[in-house]
Amino acid sequence: MRRFKKPTTLIEGLDPKRIDLEELARTMKRKFACGGSAKDGSIVLQGDQRHRVKDVLVLQGFDGNSIEVQ
Repeated sequence: MRRFKKPTTLIEGLDPKRIDLEELARTMKRKFACGGSAKDGSIVLQGDQRHRVKDVLVLQGFDGNSIEVQ
């Protein structure tokens, strides 16, 4: 996904009742040294972080088989 002609990474499909999206976004922003936000049930990170997101989600306890990276 691109906004303002710059690449962004969009993470969707997370249940905000099961996990604190704000805290997960904060963790990812620290690990990737990028900006971003969590709102409307999704997390948006600045830059193309697709190759790194799955590893962080697995470390946070998500099932690696249920994560789809496009």
